[in-house]
Amino acid sequence: MAKDSALLIGILVLCCWAAMADAEYMAYKDPKHPINHRIKDLLGRMTLEEKIGQMVQIDRTVASAEVMKKYYIGSVLSGGGSVPAKKASPQTWVDMVNDFQMGSLSTRLGIPMIYGIDAVHGHGNVYKATLFPHNVGLGATRDPELVKKIGAATALEVRATGIPYIFAPCVAVCRDPRWGRCYESYSEDPKVVQSMTEIIPGLQGDLPANFRKGVPYVAGKQKVAACAKHYVGDGGTTKGINENNTVTSKHELLSIHMPGYSSSIIKGVATVMVSYSSWNGIKMHVNRDLITGFLKNILRFRGFVISDWEGLDRTTSPPHANYTHSILAGVNAGIDMIMVPSKYKEFIDGLTFLVKNNSIPISRIDDAVKRILRVKFTMGIFENPLADYSMTKYLGSREHRELAREAVRKSLVLLKNGESADEPLIPLPKKASKILVAGSHANDIGNQCGGWTIEWQGQSGNTTSGTTILEAIKNTVDPKTEVVFNENPDASYVKSNKFSYAIVIVGEPPYSETFGDSLNLTLPDSASTVITNVCASVKCVVVLITGRPVVIQQYVAQIDALVAAWLPGTEGQGVADVLFGDYGFTGKLPRTWFKTVDQLPMNVGDKHYDPLYPFGYGLTTEPIKDN
Repeated sequence: MAKDSALLIGILVLCCWAAMADAEYMAYKDPKHPINHRIKDLLGRMTLEEKIGQMVQIDRTVASAEVMKKYYIGSVLSGGGSVPAKKASPQTWVDMVNDFQMGSLSTRLGIPMIYGIDAVHGHGNVYKATLFPHNVGLGATRDPELVKKIGAATALEVRATGIPYIFAPCVAVCRDPRWGRCYESYSEDPKVVQSMTEIIPGLQGDLPANFRKGVPYVAGKQKVAACAKHYVGDGGTTKGINENNTVTSKHELLSIHMPGYSSSIIKGVATVMVSYSSWNGIKMHVNRDLITGFLKNILRFRGFVISDWEGLDRTTSPPHANYTHSILAGVNAGIDMIMVPSKYKEFIDGLTFLVKNNSIPISRIDDAVKRILRVKFTMGIFENPLADYSMTKYLGSREHRELAREAVRKSLVLLKNGESADEPLIPLPKKASKILVAGSHANDIGNQCGGWTIEWQGQSGNTTSGTTILEAIKNTVDPKTEVVFNENPDASYVKSNKFSYAIVIVGEPPYSETFGDSLNLTLPDSASTVITNVCASVKCVVVLITGRPVVIQQYVAQIDALVAAWLPGTEGQGVADVLFGDYGFTGKLPRTWFKTVDQLPMNVGDKHYDPLYPFGYGLTTEPIKDN
C-alpha cells in the first residue's frame, strides 16, 4: 500500500512538473516555430502597455536600461551625431547598445529592442568607419553589383558597433537639385534609382528561393535590417524645398517616385520610413491612402512603417501644436513605429488615451506590433539579442576601404578634357617638374565626405580617418615630381612659379537636409577666385566636390579639364587613380547638369531640355600602363 501511495505521489509530482513546464513554455521563444506562430503567441501574452512600448523609438540621449524596462521601449536610435562619446571605439558602441538591451531583456516578456542609426554612405556617425561616396556618386557608377557589395560592407561595419538596423537606403528621386538632400538620391531617373535598390540584398542578404513577396528578410548576424525612405515623393517638392509639398498627379507620383519602393519591397526590405513632405497638400505622415491603402494593401508590404524624427509633431503648424490629434492621424494612417524621439512619456500617454477611448482601434495597434515583431523575429534578435566584440575588426577594414576606393573611381564623371578630343589633358603625367594643388577641398577629409559624417551636418576639417585628395596625388605622382599645395594662391604666385599643370579642388561646404536647400546653387566666392587665379595662367583640372550640379557655365571656357567628383567619402585615392590614368573614367551623369537655375526643375525627358551637360553624359579615358 505504501509502495502504491509513493508511486501515486511520484506520478502526481511528475504531472505537476509537466504542467508547470507547459505553463512556462513560451512558443514565441522557440525558433523552431514558424514566425507567424511566434508572433501570434507573443501578441496574445502582451498587455496594451507592452504593445504601445513596442511602437516607440527613442534617442539614446534619453534612453537607459531603466527606461527600456519601465516603458517596454521597442527601439532606440542615434540621430545624426548622437554618439556615446567623441571618437568612441566600436567596443564602446557595443557596450552602450548591450546596456540598453539588458533593460529590455529584463522585462516580463523579454522582448529585445532594436537599435537604429543613419548609415547613408557607410557608418557615418562612427569615427574611423569606411565612408563611401554619397548616393549621387553611386548613381553615376551605374553599377548595381558594386552597390550591393557596399551594402554588405556597410552591414558589417554597422554590426561591428553592435547595431542591427539602419535608416538606409534613401530611394528618393531628386527632381530638383535645389533640394538639400539631393546627394542622398541616386538619380533623377527612377530606373537608375530602382537598379540601385540592389543595396538592399547587400545589407539584408539575398532572399531565399520562392520567398513570399513583401515579407521582410534579414539573413543573420552579419546583416542589418534596412529602411527604404522617405515614403513618398520627398524628391519632388516645389523648388526642392525640404519637407515641402510635392504637387503632381497620381500617375506621376506612381511612375516617378514609387518604383524604388516597389523594388525595395520585392527585395524584402524590412522597414519603410515616411517622408516629412506632403503630396498635393496632404502630409505624408497622415496619408492613410498611401501608407495603408497603397504600401500595405496594394504593394503587400509586411515589414513595419516608421515615422521620421518627430514626424508626428510636424504634421501641424507650428509643430506639436495638437499632439493628440497628430498621434491619432499618424497611427490611424498606418505608421507602426514612431520616432518620438525624446518626449516618449507624452506619446505613450496620448496613444494609451486614444486606444482606451476607442479613437484608435486595438486592431490597428495589433497590426503595428505584429509588423514590428515580424521584423525582430526575422532578424534573429530573440536568439541573439546581445552583441559581442567579435565583429569590431570590420570597422574601417582595408578590404572595405579598397571597395570604397573602387566606388570613387567609378563615380567620377569627366565633363571636359582639353579643348578638343585630340588634345586631352587627362590622364595627367605623373612625371612633371612641379605641379600646383589648390582649393578648399584638396586637403580636407570633412569636405570630401559631406553631410552625415561624424556630425549630422558634417564638418570641415580632419574629422575622421581617410585619404585626402592631396595625399592621394602625392602618393601617385613620380617621387621626383614636386607637389606644391596652396589653398588660395593669387594670380601672381601662379604666374611666377612655372607649374607644369594645376589641380584645383573646390566645392560646396558640408550640409544636410534643410541646411543644404539652395535657390542659387553657386560655388563659394573663394572657389571662383581660385579657379580664376589658377586657370588663367596654367593648364588646370578642376575637380568639383559637390552633392549636386552647381552653376559652372561661366568657368568652363577657362578650365582645361573638369571632373564631377560628387562627395567621394574617405577614400580620396580613388580620385588620383583616374586623374593619373591608372584607371579610366567611366562615370555617367546621374542628373542633368543645368546652365542656369532659371531652368530648374529640368529633368531628362522634359519638353524643354537645354542642359550644359545632359543626363548620362560622361567622357571616357583609357587606363595607361606606363605613366
